[in-house]
Amino acid sequence: MKQTIEIISERNRVHRQRVQIEGFEDLFVDVPKAFGGEDSAPDPHDYFDLSLGACKAITAQMYANRKQWPLQGVSVTVNRDDSGERKGIYRLEVAMTFHGIDDPDQQARLEEISDKCPIHRLMTASTVDVTTLTVPA
Repeated sequence: MKQTIEIISERNRVHRQRVQIEGFEDLFVDVPKAFGGEDSAPDPHDYFDLSLGACKAITAQMYANRKQWPLQGVSVTVNRDDSGERKGIYRLEVAMTFHGIDDPDQQARLEEISDKCPIHRLMTASTVDVTTLTVPA
């Protein structure tokens, strides 16, 4: 499935970007003031990290629904350690709470299943090829 995402610089902002995805309200991306931005929206790292957390939650919910387990919701906290990013090390710790699931075996299974979500696999087991092109204005 091909999906086109358009990112447009906001002319009146320093680094703020408007993101358009067909069928959705616009999203915004900025960078912290320490990097010359206005800190007016999540930065690209935030979106990277939240994609993992959201995908894990959705995957666990889908599995629990299929198994008809009493999952009422999922809370996810993603902690980032980017101190080694320049050396090629980017660490994410994901803490998940499965509300309504008291059985330790079911909790363990949901955690295991969450590790198989598409974004987790993309981040850990895929080769991602990026091609950048300059297109005339």
